[in-house]
Amino acid sequence: MGVTACPCAVADGRDRTFTAATGDQRRTFRLSRIGGGRNARLARLKAGLARRPLQYNSPMIAKLRLADRTNDLMPIIGFVAALASLAMPLSPWFVAVILAGAVVAAVHHAEVIAHRVGEPFGTLILALAVTVIEVGLILTLMQAEPDKAQTLARDTVFAAVMVILNLLMGLCLLSGAIRHHEQRFQRTGIGAALATLTVLTIVTLVLPNFTSSVPGPFYSATQLGFVAAVSLVLYGTFALIQTVRHRDYFLPDGEAQDEADAHAAPPGARRAAASGVLLLASLFAVVLLAKAVSPVIGALLADWGAPPAVLGVLIAALILAPEGLAAVRAAKADRLQTSLNLALGSALATIGLTIPAVAILSIAIDLPIGLGLDAKSTVLLFLSLIVASQTLANGRTTVLQGVIHLMLFAIYLFTTFVP
Repeated sequence: MGVTACPCAVADGRDRTFTAATGDQRRTFRLSRIGGGRNARLARLKAGLARRPLQYNSPMIAKLRLADRTNDLMPIIGFVAALASLAMPLSPWFVAVILAGAVVAAVHHAEVIAHRVGEPFGTLILALAVTVIEVGLILTLMQAEPDKAQTLARDTVFAAVMVILNLLMGLCLLSGAIRHHEQRFQRTGIGAALATLTVLTIVTLVLPNFTSSVPGPFYSATQLGFVAAVSLVLYGTFALIQTVRHRDYFLPDGEAQDEADAHAAPPGARRAAASGVLLLASLFAVVLLAKAVSPVIGALLADWGAPPAVLGVLIAALILAPEGLAAVRAAKADRLQTSLNLALGSALATIGLTIPAVAILSIAIDLPIGLGLDAKSTVLLFLSLIVASQTLANGRTTVLQGVIHLMLFAIYLFTTFVP
């Protein structure tokens, strides 16, 4: 006798209630989304249905399973393609597609491991994985484009900040406000994140223009090491506050006491171990495939007459795409607090971990890197920080705030192509 299931109601962020019909009997069970919402399992029906395989129709489950299989296959495909790129030339478009898939898969498997180990180490593992991808791309492209090596790290970090503060935040605020009219969040945690982000961006991207030890937008080796240490201390302190000491500041109102019920069960040890292996394969593929596709990217940008800063925008967009999509989905589901945590956390990790990593390598190989922004970019950075502080000042957001941030990103993108 066949069993059919139809969705009836949503219980919370983890469970969806279904009704199963067998003949003239109807029973209710729950579909639980495990492992950050990507691995699905069905609770067995009682009273004669426990041992019977369940058949159901659910587009949501089909999509989740397809996403899981894709994220499991992409590291393997990327690993094989990376090895093949060492022996033979591959199609640039094929390499670009596999590279993008490997980045998305790497972030996914880092999230699985982070969910398994829990806080605060989970957040640090995810941030480190994204940093390894970003630093690997930057260093690979620096070697492939020596004439752009000095400013590539600055352009990538600045582009990431502008994408997060304006494009990503604008999309989150606008999509959430369109669907829910007005959304709220905790000002305490978001204010702490913005304060930390302001200090990091000004110290790393603006202050080099005003130091006198080395002419130009450069830090001396001693200054660069000090700034790297300051960045690590600030990011480490923020991560401690967010995940341990004051984690209730970063939870939606009314959920600080029910946090244990707000998250799905962590994945099993075997799944986490498999994700660890696939994460390493993804990171290996990202570095080698970026090296293979970098000459083509440079040639395309030269043919289009695009300025060097566009390369930083492309890297930032590729790195931030997975977390950006998750943030927008959270805002549309009326979880703006989670959305802002993802966005601002990504910005802090980008500066707090990427700049120290690049600084250490710069000192080790004696390659000066220019971190100071030009006047136009400095104005846009200050404007973005001021507007973000104002739009997130009262704990409520509407459509207007989202449109403001999106227009700021449009201005940034336009002046990048037409400086």
